[in-house]
Amino acid sequence: MEKYIIKGGTPLMGEVEIGGAKNSALALLAATIMTDDSVVIDNLPDVRDINVLIDAIEGIGATVKRNDRHSVCISGRTIRSFCADNEYIKKIRASYYLLGALLGKFKKAEVTLPGGCNIGSRPIDQHIKGFEALGATVVIEHGMIKVKADRLVGSHIFFDAVSVGATINVMLAAALAEGNTVIENAAKEPHIVDVANLLNKMGANIRGAGTDIIRIKGVERLHGTEYSVIPDQIEAGTFMFAAAITNGDILVKNVIPKHLEILSAKLIEVGCKIEEYDEAIRVIATDVKKSTKVKTLPYPGFPTDMQPQMTVILSMAQGTSTVIETIFENRFMYVDELTKMGAKITVEGNVAVIEGVDKLTGASLNAHDLRAGAALVLAGLAAEGFTTVEDIHFIQRGYEAFEEKLSKLGGKIEKVDSEKEEQKFKLRVS
Repeated sequence: MEKYIIKGGTPLMGEVEIGGAKNSALALLAATIMTDDSVVIDNLPDVRDINVLIDAIEGIGATVKRNDRHSVCISGRTIRSFCADNEYIKKIRASYYLLGALLGKFKKAEVTLPGGCNIGSRPIDQHIKGFEALGATVVIEHGMIKVKADRLVGSHIFFDAVSVGATINVMLAAALAEGNTVIENAAKEPHIVDVANLLNKMGANIRGAGTDIIRIKGVERLHGTEYSVIPDQIEAGTFMFAAAITNGDILVKNVIPKHLEILSAKLIEVGCKIEEYDEAIRVIATDVKKSTKVKTLPYPGFPTDMQPQMTVILSMAQGTSTVIETIFENRFMYVDELTKMGAKITVEGNVAVIEGVDKLTGASLNAHDLRAGAALVLAGLAAEGFTTVEDIHFIQRGYEAFEEKLSKLGGKIEKVDSEKEEQKFKLRVS
């Protein structure tokens, strides 16, 4: 079983290039099947979730051509099945975007109930509400979500809760519905805008993406195009926080600084220096970190996917900090792992109270989910001594060449799959 072995204590220094946004790319890939023409998606991250969805799209009959690791050409002309139920797709949350895409084009779809990281309940009630408002019937049976409609007709939809997935799914289906659709209380994340931009390049008529009201005028058909995925906000944030955690100095390149404003603000609060450029952000850390308060919220608030990384910073900050999680109820599962390293964290419900310590020490850790796994790796890079992180398949779901990028910044980290390789690493870096 592969794991990371890490020797901590080296500040991370240098430059890192950020890849395409995983969460955006998953929705963009689903959108490609809505036309019979070819759609080329560039700047794809080469990570497990992306590759699983591409395989699923090919599995329902779409024509898929891999141009290279980061580019794919897809046509929905040859789709012969409206049922995506292979074993792999159960493991990724974004499989449900195939519902909106297939429903929009073919007026029917069946998809296995989605999986992903075990960080809490992620209900699909708002997806169902949106599909039904457009005229579809929705049935959940035998572990499958089944949607179908004789015709899709535009409607006025007010989401009861902000949902990125539901906003994207309804937007996909409504793009090919008859008449006008208005989505209120829509999610505003950057990848909502990215999906709307792709659909508009394919001939859709969508306005207001990035605000809480999205207006969609249905069109009869979509056509082919080429599109490049936006940079990954969470990967960028992870490396920004890596500088803070290890007392380093990192220039994070190929980013959209506007998407990272709340992260930059929090880093400044804890004592880091930020330099912002057109497509890059430099984070210069100090030895002394200040305590602060953090509350996760939908965009443009502090992202839940950066909460574990923030907690690692605060575990070594002076004074007492609080982190309030409002999105996922199980997001603090990693806290027990940090306490093995000497962190002093108490969790009550959705609130973590963090008493800063002078240092963390190496330990044997388990990654419970994607973002927590990345946070534990960063903690290991800052800790005294050696740290191992197991179950790294979670991390590989969303970070491309994670250990390679960290190594280029000076981090002492290696992926190993045997005790012998682990011992060789320890001898080499000691």
